[in-house]
Amino acid sequence: MNNFDKSKPFNNLPLLPPKADLETKEILTKTIKASRALAQLNGAIRNLPNPSLFLDTIHLQEAKASSEIENIITTNDDLYRAVVADKKFDNPATKEVISYKEAIWLGFKSLKKKPFITTNLCIEIVQCIKQNTAGIRITPGTTLSNTNGEIIYTPPSGEDVIREKMANLETFINNNDTIDPLIKMAISHYQFEAIHPFLDGNGRTGRILLLLQLKLEELLDIPALFLSEYIIKHKDQYYKGLRAVTEKNDWSVFIIYMLDMVEETAIKGLDRLESIIQLMEVIGQEIKEKLPKIYSKDLVEVIFKLPYTKRQNLIDVGLGTPKTVGNYLMALEEKGFLKSVRVGKEKLYLNQKLMNILEN
Repeated sequence: MNNFDKSKPFNNLPLLPPKADLETKEILTKTIKASRALAQLNGAIRNLPNPSLFLDTIHLQEAKASSEIENIITTNDDLYRAVVADKKFDNPATKEVISYKEAIWLGFKSLKKKPFITTNLCIEIVQCIKQNTAGIRITPGTTLSNTNGEIIYTPPSGEDVIREKMANLETFINNNDTIDPLIKMAISHYQFEAIHPFLDGNGRTGRILLLLQLKLEELLDIPALFLSEYIIKHKDQYYKGLRAVTEKNDWSVFIIYMLDMVEETAIKGLDRLESIIQLMEVIGQEIKEKLPKIYSKDLVEVIFKLPYTKRQNLIDVGLGTPKTVGNYLMALEEKGFLKSVRVGKEKLYLNQKLMNILEN
C-alpha cells in the first residue's frame, strides 16, 4: 500500500520498474492476444502498395478522439474541410485537433532521427499541441478533480522532483528490455500521467507517447491505431485502473485494460483498413468502366487520401493542368463518385462513402 494522500503532492510516487507481479497468467494471456492482433494490423499495413496513403486520415481521427477526451469537440466534416481547404478555420477546437495531428508527426520524425523517447521530446510534443512555449510545471498547486470538483489526485510538485521522475521514466522506456513491450507501454503510460509534468496537455501527450512506444519497440511501423477512441468508450475503467495503481499499487487492472485496448483497437483498425481498401478497389473499377479516359491509379489514390479533395491535390501528383483536373473532378461528381461543396472561395469534393466508413 502506498502512503498516498490525494490532497498532497505525490512526491513519493514510486520509481520504475514497479515492485509488483507484472507477469500473472491473466496478464501474459492478454499480452499474447494483443501482440497477435497488433502483428496482424502491422502486416496488413506493410502489404499495402502505399502504406502512407491513409495516414493523414488515421491521424486526424486519432487527434479528434484524443482531443474529445479533453472536451475539445469538432466534427469530422469541419476537420477534414479545414485540412484540405486553404481557408483558415476560426474554430479553436479544429485548430487544436490539427495541432495534435502535427504533434504525432513531430514525434515520429524525431524517433526516425534518434530512436529515444526523452523529456525534451515530451516538451516539444506538448508545445506543438498547445502552440505555446510550455515547459515542465514549476508553479505549485496543481490538482486533478472529478466532475463534482472533488480532488482525486495531486501530482508531484517542484521542477526538480518532476524532472527526476521523468528521467527515471526515460530510462525505463529506453533501456528496460526485461519486460514485454506492451506491458512496459502500459506501465510507462501510468507513470507519465501520474507525474503529470505539464500544466496542460498531459493526456494528449501521454496518448501520443503510446504510439511512439509501439514504433520504438518495432510493433507498429506507422502510427495507424485509434487508441483514444477506446479510452472515450471506456473512460470510467481507464480512470479506475489508474487509481488502483496509485492507491493500492495494484497494476493488474490497469495493465489488462491497456492490453484490451491494444487488442480491440488493432482488430477494429484492421477491419476499417480492409473496408477502405475494398471500397477503393470497387470504386477504382467503376471509374475505369464509366470514365476510362480519366481513370488512373493515382487519381483513385488522391480521392482516398482524405474524404475531401480539391484541384490542387490532383495537380500536385501530376494529373494535369488546373483546367484538366477541374474537368476530371466534375466528371467524377457527375457520375456520383464525389459531391462538391463550397468552402470560402474554394470548391472541395467529398468522397461520401469513405467518410461513412470513418464515421462508423
